[in-house]
Amino acid sequence: MDARTDRVLPRRLLNDPQIVHALTQRNFTPVFAAAKAAGLSYNAIAAACGMKTERVSLIARGSATVTSIDTVERIADGLHIPGGMVGLAERCWEKQPARHPSSRTGDDLMKRRQLLRGALAAGLTTASLTHITEARQSGDRALTVTGTTDLAHIESAAEQHSYGYRGRPPTDVLADLVADFSEMTPLLRRPQHAAARARLSHLTSMIAGMTAIVLHDLGNRREAHAWFRTAARAAEESGDRALHAWVLAREAMVPLNFGAPRTAAGLAEQARHVAGKGTTAAATLASAVAARAYAISGQRDKALAALTEADRLAEHLPAGERTDSWFGHCEQKHRVHLSHALTALGETTRARQNQAQALALSAPTSALTRTLIRLDAAMCDHRDGNSIDGCHAATLALIDLPARFRTDLTRKRALDLYREMPAHLRTLPEAQEFRTMLTP
Repeated sequence: MDARTDRVLPRRLLNDPQIVHALTQRNFTPVFAAAKAAGLSYNAIAAACGMKTERVSLIARGSATVTSIDTVERIADGLHIPGGMVGLAERCWEKQPARHPSSRTGDDLMKRRQLLRGALAAGLTTASLTHITEARQSGDRALTVTGTTDLAHIESAAEQHSYGYRGRPPTDVLADLVADFSEMTPLLRRPQHAAARARLSHLTSMIAGMTAIVLHDLGNRREAHAWFRTAARAAEESGDRALHAWVLAREAMVPLNFGAPRTAAGLAEQARHVAGKGTTAAATLASAVAARAYAISGQRDKALAALTEADRLAEHLPAGERTDSWFGHCEQKHRVHLSHALTALGETTRARQNQAQALALSAPTSALTRTLIRLDAAMCDHRDGNSIDGCHAATLALIDLPARFRTDLTRKRALDLYREMPAHLRTLPEAQEFRTMLTP
């Protein structure tokens, strides 16, 4: 037996959700306590980690904490805790020759997903973002290598992801997307025929783009932009102009929803150019996003022209481009875009018509989308001179929204309404209740 095996943290503890969560927070109290209960003595922990036994005991009892990065590294290396679980780079003892995905067991995949979900349990913290960023950077590095493999399982996963949340928490969807992206990275490093390489790049772009969408919905603009850039690079390599245009149009929604409409308009116009003259979901999305951006930035004529083009394209879309997925442009999605653009333009009658149609077409599980539509309707109340009714409607929309969707995205849309309200109305009870709902 290896002389160190009696000092290594029992592997089963690394699959315990409570231990996983503690490690993401670098809280070693439950880790040391669980190790002790599993038969690892404080002396053994101390010897493995280069610490004093007394300090290990204090940490296990919660009387001391670990704050030094050097100590975190010594604990990770001493107990063989994978670096990613504590927000560190991969440790030297973790590095093994790359294996073909088909040789990986279901347990390997499950462990990765459990790790990601554990890290995301506390939200988009520094520790959880480390996992997400490292997955993307690994994909970026792999895209520099030219490289046949069975991609059917990846295509199946991408298709399943493309149908959106379907009532699942965004953090669970994000964990699965990042795990699948990480599974693809070794394939990108292998030499492949040109056709297989293009196919793999296409899938990489899809999964990176969907990851970016979830990060946007969770309110992390910086990481969303980074993943969209990876998606755009992979789309370019795949040679699929429609996919590239889709990535750019979706990325434009980040500055659009977070206060930079002119930047959003620039990205949307770039997407329209890449999409070309074809009647595609990507071209329709790009025109719709451009219309929203122009409307918010006060460029009425450009907004109306982009709306007209979006309507024209939507009307003539082939059936295959109308799928109710992140990559399709179904009528429900189109109505959601029109609702926001027309609300911003003050065209409240037309906006309300589109809001009613969008709500009728939205699944009950589409909590985020339905809330954004209801917030548009509340803004229409305000624009029609019924600000207090708008406050009440917006408050109810936020109350009905599950906590996991109360992110910067929904808060920003609601704040737009509050900031437009005249100062003398903000002292009223309805406005005060609304303001309370906006407190982070």
